[in-house]
Amino acid sequence: MTARRDPAVTRAEYCVIACAETWRGAGEVLASPMGLIPSLGARLARLTFSPDLLLTDGEALLVGPDGTVEGWLPYRRHLTLVTGGRRHVMMGASQLDRHGNQNIACIGDWAQPRRQLLGVRGAPVNTLNNPTSYWIPRHSRRVFVPRVDMVCGVGNDRADGARFHRLVRVVTDLGVLDFATPDGSMRLATLHPGVSVEEVQEATGFPLTVPDEVPYTREPTAEELRLIREEIDPGNTRAREVDH
Repeated sequence: MTARRDPAVTRAEYCVIACAETWRGAGEVLASPMGLIPSLGARLARLTFSPDLLLTDGEALLVGPDGTVEGWLPYRRHLTLVTGGRRHVMMGASQLDRHGNQNIACIGDWAQPRRQLLGVRGAPVNTLNNPTSYWIPRHSRRVFVPRVDMVCGVGNDRADGARFHRLVRVVTDLGVLDFATPDGSMRLATLHPGVSVEEVQEATGFPLTVPDEVPYTREPTAEELRLIREEIDPGNTRAREVDH
């Protein structure tokens, strides 16, 4: 790794860039970002290197990066995109294991959990039927666990025969992870500025595959910074989700 950082770029802005890269080269697919930073990233991707990306208001409309209505997307049409692999969703996770199994349902035994969470929701359909990525705003051992308490999103070790199953990346406040390993387990792909390999491994509850050289998350261009700061998020709401 070489020392190359622009101190004016915030950690939140590197996270937006990393999320935007999730949809690079995606073509005309529906982006489904769940969370603030992923939503900013999807809008940035649409405005720059992925102009064919479809964005939705989450209800029944296709919208542009500025919220302008571009089309009608009723729920049945949305489901057609989901089950046909024409959507790339970026979800959150309460727990993730090394093969990308996700839990958002409960902590502890499902029959008598210590804590009830969102529930399984659409996570199995999401992960089995279209490309899936994850956004974790606080990288910690509470999230990155050796074994999830309940499988909601399906990991690489459980997806045999699933035609459209593909786990793409996990973006956190520390860096980017992917599954580019022979057994589909998690690998450290890039580090955000000011973060070390040791810091990421210490915050992860299982051994990561770590290349000999781990690059930094790429620098935003001047135009990307302008778009983030002046058009996409002029109120700097991104700093509320990633504040370091």
